[in-house]
Amino acid sequence: MANKFISLKNLKFLLYDVHNVSQFTENYDYYKMHDIESFDFMLDAAYQIAEKELFPFYQDMDKNHVPEVVDGKTNSHPQVPKFLKAYCESGWMSSDFPEKYGGMQIPELVQICSEMIFQAANNGVTLFHGLTKGSAKLIMAFGSDYLKKEFMEKMLTGEWTGTMCLTEAGAGSSLSDIVTSAEEVSDGLYKIEGQKIFISGGDNNFSENIVHLVLARIKGAPAGTKGISLFVVPKFRKDENGNLVDNDVISAGLYHKMGQKAIPAMHLAFGDKNNCQGYLVGEANKGLKYMFKMMNGARIEVGLLGTAISSAAYYASLQYAKERTQGRDVNNKNPEDPQIPIIEHADVQRMLLLQKSITEGAMSLVMEAGRAHDLSKVLEGEEQKRAELFLDLLTPLVKVYPSEEGIRSVSNGLQIFGGYGYTEDFPLEQMARDMRITTLYEGTTGIQSMDLLGRKALMKNGAALKVLFEKMTETVDEANTHEELKKYADTLTSEMQQLQGITMHLAQFAMKGELQRFLADANLYMEYFCIVTIAWQWLKQATVAKRKLVTSNPDKEDVTFYESKVHTMKFFYHYEVPRAAGLKTRLMDTETLTMCKDTAILS
Repeated sequence: MANKFISLKNLKFLLYDVHNVSQFTENYDYYKMHDIESFDFMLDAAYQIAEKELFPFYQDMDKNHVPEVVDGKTNSHPQVPKFLKAYCESGWMSSDFPEKYGGMQIPELVQICSEMIFQAANNGVTLFHGLTKGSAKLIMAFGSDYLKKEFMEKMLTGEWTGTMCLTEAGAGSSLSDIVTSAEEVSDGLYKIEGQKIFISGGDNNFSENIVHLVLARIKGAPAGTKGISLFVVPKFRKDENGNLVDNDVISAGLYHKMGQKAIPAMHLAFGDKNNCQGYLVGEANKGLKYMFKMMNGARIEVGLLGTAISSAAYYASLQYAKERTQGRDVNNKNPEDPQIPIIEHADVQRMLLLQKSITEGAMSLVMEAGRAHDLSKVLEGEEQKRAELFLDLLTPLVKVYPSEEGIRSVSNGLQIFGGYGYTEDFPLEQMARDMRITTLYEGTTGIQSMDLLGRKALMKNGAALKVLFEKMTETVDEANTHEELKKYADTLTSEMQQLQGITMHLAQFAMKGELQRFLADANLYMEYFCIVTIAWQWLKQATVAKRKLVTSNPDKEDVTFYESKVHTMKFFYHYEVPRAAGLKTRLMDTETLTMCKDTAILS
């Protein structure tokens, strides 16, 4: 197994130099208790925990752990609670919460970096605390003081874990069709009945309680999404003496997954014995609005997850390519000469550069969203609205690019390993399985693509798109101060113009009411959009690297690092950006081939 899963040097370059986290600690009171020195300490400590408590157990959790429901509880690998204990004791569970809830008020940018470390080390385990934090944030945002006291406090200490329960067998992603019901028993307390599927972390054998956030329809509520409410439904509830008693939440089944086996995916039954109670969160019939707050955060988490797996795969591939010898230089015909490391072969370098460009481009994209999130918390008025618009636009991109392109990245890594990559002797086959779910979690690529084109790109007359183009133009202007980067700045400018033209071309179908035609190739629009956005992130990184080379008198190691950034940027522009031309051809094409009323042609 590789001895490295992520680069702290790269994370800190992105955090401090590219995305300028110091802007928050120096200018906004909410973050002023922190500085770069404290962030360095936090990230170094996170790496030590990941290196000790997560990374060594990655393959064992996949090979030697089969989740089973035993005596009403689902077993977990014995290392899971050990890691969660270390995670919570180090303060990470509440790190980005306000001080009044025991948090450290760290910027989302720093939180993203820490999670990138943990997830790159062992991606499945981290869903336990990720879902718990997300659930606690939703209770903090919309729950009553009672819910915060009774549930959130214990979730932030790690004593209780949390989940979100949306999906039902007959509804899937169509949340307007859920049938789980709620009937009021007393003020704020409801009887819950129904079933939910694919609930990650829906059961375990180590936490004292599990707090489920459940979407349900109060009896008599309006049909569709307008009649959905949100409830806190614990596995165990307190009786009149304050003791935890069974709340009629049953593990009805366990899905056997192709990957991420460290965390179970459950089929949960609520109220089979007519004795399940839930607490209304916020107002009735506003549950979907509340849940989307958590889901948007979860979508960024999924992008982070895909990026982290891609990182682990890249460093495993890089180490193998350095150590594995095979063949000789193509000009060397002497069979008696020693074989060379495969990293010296051009095709292997191409695959490694593809992995690196996807991984580090995705990292920067996720952190761009984190930066927008932090700004939205501290800005006011129109500037806050701009930050929120920008974050809304980025969210589907962050969900899709690291997931879809992460599959390509891991696949290329497996190719570098050759036949060994297809065996359990090395971790790439597991990473390929773990990665595949990321395109499905929290809304498939198709759903995210329709969200981008159908909502985000056109919302408020294209205001979010305008913010993006303004930020890209700032990067172009700075890149143009470096002669070596001018041609790439020109390319990005051209692609921005092309993206704007494609958007306007497709928008005409929406304006005419031809919605199916408008959204038919939303996936391809998403792909084009992602290429342009990652090209921007790479030009941004290369511009900072060039500035550092010119102004900071770097040592030899730093020179290599900065030159690597510029080189990888060039690779992305010469190998990945040209793919946009083919996508444009299809997106501007007048022929429609995927709207067949007679589906017999697919037989």
